[in-house]
Amino acid sequence: MKKVKIGVLGGYRGGSMIEFSKKYEHAELVAICDKVPEVLDRQKETCGEEGIMYYSDFEDFIKHDMDAVVLANYANEHAPFAIRCMKEGKHVFSEVLPVQTMKEAVELIETVEETGLIYAYGENYCYMPGPYEMRRLYREGKIGEFEYGEGEYVHNCEPIWPDITYGEPDHWRNNMYATFYCTHSMGPLVHITGLRPVRVTGYESNMNKRGIRCGRRGAQMGIEMVEFENGAIAKSIHGDLYRNSIWYSIYGSKGRMETSREDADIAGVSRLYVNFDEEDGAYDTGKLEDYFPKKDMDDAAAGFGHGNSDFYSMYNFVRKIQGFGDADTIDVYEALDMFLPGMFAYRSILKGGIPMEIPNLRNKEEREKYRNDTMCTDPKVAGDMYIPPFSKGIPEIDDEVYRTVKEKWMRKS
Repeated sequence: MKKVKIGVLGGYRGGSMIEFSKKYEHAELVAICDKVPEVLDRQKETCGEEGIMYYSDFEDFIKHDMDAVVLANYANEHAPFAIRCMKEGKHVFSEVLPVQTMKEAVELIETVEETGLIYAYGENYCYMPGPYEMRRLYREGKIGEFEYGEGEYVHNCEPIWPDITYGEPDHWRNNMYATFYCTHSMGPLVHITGLRPVRVTGYESNMNKRGIRCGRRGAQMGIEMVEFENGAIAKSIHGDLYRNSIWYSIYGSKGRMETSREDADIAGVSRLYVNFDEEDGAYDTGKLEDYFPKKDMDDAAAGFGHGNSDFYSMYNFVRKIQGFGDADTIDVYEALDMFLPGMFAYRSILKGGIPMEIPNLRNKEEREKYRNDTMCTDPKVAGDMYIPPFSKGIPEIDDEVYRTVKEKWMRKS
């Protein structure tokens, strides 16, 4: 079978995708693009130059002969690049997040529909051992109908802030609102159940010294309380609380599934507990199963990031391009089901915490309301629809903070 020729935009976060494209027998790495010279030089040292072209300019990169582009650039800039790539005839694997504005969401969906090309959203947490097994079991009816769930992605990024913001004052991470980066916590709940979120209420925390030391202008963490189309409720929490945590729990009409907590020191999200009854109403007649889920390609996936999920998200993308009907990719509609709860949670916060309806952009008539909606925290994109990254007022951060962060990054690089 012909190999899929892959180019990667973003040499830092794209490292796992680059590694996959080098190792997987049905993929071929042909090009890498990054605006940061140090990142590009590092990839040249790692990958060599035989058969691979390196670009600092996207306009040159997009002309390269390749079948697909991996977007691992800034999280608030994926949609414009995805649209451009598909219009140039390239399939797209878009790392998180899918869009920054509703205008981009409408344009992205319509580009996918018009081109017929494959758009795969790279929400890798869906492919982690625990959540992915939960999806399989839920679809088999193991715990009955979804009633309540929790998704938790807590990551204290202060130790790595220089590596991921480069000391740029206007880096998207410094300007994001509390509920923006929501798909690591929300995404697996959507992918497990296959249900659409329809309503959300948002909450943001206060700011703290850790955020100010980093140069962040938004709150440390956000919460989405989400209602699904079947009436189920879920809590999605994410942000920079002090101790890291990845955890998922799903309650059904005849049981519960949840991953292990990281503090339990038993492999965290790679370990699963399933407590179920054979039928609804047969309380305490069932059993508890406790195990480490395995998948067919685990040997090949060993060593890839985020619990091997970086491998599986790309593996399914390549298989989708090759025409395999069972390739489990996250399409553009599901990607927005994962992201829009966070966007509309912040709109809820700005309106004092009232519930907000989440639009279903599968319906063409619903798109018209948002076709020109540029509301976001990036002034260059938002125009007169600009919103602040913190509902209680943007903090003043001394320029010295960003100089310090940049110096730390330069020392590491």
